[in-house]
Amino acid sequence: MSPTKTMKKKAGPAPVRAKKESRKEIHSLEPLDGPAQPTAQSNGRPQQQQQEGRYVYGVIEAREAVSFGKIGIGGIGENVYTVHHGDVAAVVSKTPVFIFDPTRENALAHEHVIETVMKTNTIIPMSFGTVFRTDDDIREVLKSIYPSLKDVLKQMANKLEFGLKVTWDRDRIVEELKRENEEIHRFQHELTRKHLQSTYFARMQLGRMIDKALAERAAEVVREIYDGLRAVCVASRDNKVIGDKMIMNAAFLIQKHKESEFDAAVNAVAQKFGDRLNFKYTGPWPPYNFVNIRLKLERGTVS
Repeated sequence: MSPTKTMKKKAGPAPVRAKKESRKEIHSLEPLDGPAQPTAQSNGRPQQQQQEGRYVYGVIEAREAVSFGKIGIGGIGENVYTVHHGDVAAVVSKTPVFIFDPTRENALAHEHVIETVMKTNTIIPMSFGTVFRTDDDIREVLKSIYPSLKDVLKQMANKLEFGLKVTWDRDRIVEELKRENEEIHRFQHELTRKHLQSTYFARMQLGRMIDKALAERAAEVVREIYDGLRAVCVASRDNKVIGDKMIMNAAFLIQKHKESEFDAAVNAVAQKFGDRLNFKYTGPWPPYNFVNIRLKLERGTVS
């Protein structure tokens, strides 16, 4: 089965990327005075006027001020602009200081800003809900980690992230193993011959054998998938699988100019396995899984 994706790509037999519903965002930028306190909200918006703050979407390399339009989070159309230290800049919009609910509306607004910035810049994305109190606080943070930001921006320049989740029909694979795995087939035949199918210990032993064979088969399939994609990616990362049907949950870092090659490689791998596997292919994203920035500053620690 060919993978599915949506997003600005040609229709027809090519893979279709689907928007990723959720992802582990491993980037964290914490306000200088600690996190903002929650206030009364409605649909993720404050019900009354609060202290003004700055919502931070990510960091780019830019010396001159940039405006990305009135697309800020919160449904009020705040301008998204840059706050600078030298040639690095945080992408921000004004917002009351409060904790944003991770509603679908807010999450999509956050994503939309990052996708807009990605069109013209390499962005180090910040996790959802990062709020600072002032532009000066943000400048202090940029100053404190300037060398690290420059290094990451250089490494991630002209690179994109794609996600790939692979699932199978577990029951179908179990039936295949019962037919094809000599050890399981022989043991099940022995149970049938001795009329032991219904005993607790026999079922437990058979279950352990099947689980072991499933893990080995999954590992073999995942290796084949990686082998088919390794030549067209810069790096890859395994993430935790979810449920008993998922056998692969991976992120791939791709050179931007090789996006079409990666599309073709994913499609070729998917076609190789036919309808035995289901591929869900997502992106492009900023390099969420390949950048790890964690920062906590207190006032008085920045010179």
